[in-house]
Amino acid sequence: MRIFHLSDLHIGKQLHYYSLKENQQAVLFQIVNLAKKRRPDVILLCGDIFDRSVPSGEAYTIFDEFLQSLSKIRPQIPVLVIAGNHDSAQRLNYASSFLEKHQIYVSAMAPIEEGEYLKKVVLKDEHGAVNFYLLPFLKPGYVRHLFEEGVVTDYESAVREILNREQVDYRERNVLLSHQFYTNQGEKPETCDSETSVITVGGLDNIDVSVIERFDYAALGHIHGAQMVKLPHIRYSGTPLKYSVSEEFHNKAITLVTLGAKQEEVEITSIPLKPIQEVRRERGLLKEIIGRGTQENCHDFISVTLTDEKEPYRPKEQLEEVYDFILELRVDNTRTRNILESKEEEHILLHPMEAFRAFYQEMQHQPMNGEEEGIVASILDQWGGEEI
Repeated sequence: MRIFHLSDLHIGKQLHYYSLKENQQAVLFQIVNLAKKRRPDVILLCGDIFDRSVPSGEAYTIFDEFLQSLSKIRPQIPVLVIAGNHDSAQRLNYASSFLEKHQIYVSAMAPIEEGEYLKKVVLKDEHGAVNFYLLPFLKPGYVRHLFEEGVVTDYESAVREILNREQVDYRERNVLLSHQFYTNQGEKPETCDSETSVITVGGLDNIDVSVIERFDYAALGHIHGAQMVKLPHIRYSGTPLKYSVSEEFHNKAITLVTLGAKQEEVEITSIPLKPIQEVRRERGLLKEIIGRGTQENCHDFISVTLTDEKEPYRPKEQLEEVYDFILELRVDNTRTRNILESKEEEHILLHPMEAFRAFYQEMQHQPMNGEEEGIVASILDQWGGEEI
């Protein structure tokens, strides 16, 4: 069975306030054409379909056009969709019953009632049935009430218990669609700037990959760089487009999975996707960066770091004469490095009372009064610390 594995479309996303509409439409058009050419048996969309829980009308239209184009391919290709943490379950679930008549299967919510289970779609090839389990993004609180008190305590136990509840027959071929943060014995997958804000501080959302490694293939979403987690058949497909400068060297692609008979090794290849505009960095003297501009790269999204020791005259205006989409402009020279070092030293030498005064001002938007300072001073005296 040939599978197209995709995730994290983030339709409606902007890059430093620039619209990505044309880029997203173009890459979705490429996916449709590649589906026509390669004829996968199924297409998996593993969460974060939209960038916001309340997508714009434009974002809905783009996704609707994508699904319509896929549904017109003959013979028809089933499309399996799960919700990610960016998606609104209620909005993504809209018209799901109607979509199933066109072989588009949507699972937007984890089971919430005692008699509810994961959506399961069974497809067949020459080797028999393949069971696809659709596990949308979940938090422990979504499913804790389905189990005895104390059974579900974190993300890992929530996913483990939900899957145990399914009583998956591992003698058969099984594929999992999931949108969570999976790790290998605490070793985290490589992340980038465009998704770090959704990863919980302290690793509270970590799920050890052992929970899902018995599946014949685990199609994962949530992480924006394509990579496996511990084993080749447990895989993040990554985003189809670059959504941050930190993804400059990512090779965006469709993950093509070929699932043979049970016990056969899964074949995984990548089908490259090409954006209209690249996302990249430019670093150097202003004159050098301007000189590197060409007809081919002047429309890219670029992050610029200037290294001129003497500040150039109106550098942004000069750059905009060559480059159309400047994401940010930074300066890295002796002066800026000295300023940063000075700030670091000030921070290191800051007295505890001064540090708390600054923190209080930041949080309360007003200085501490005499009584409050007395309380803090008393605490510091009890602690006995004079320096940080």
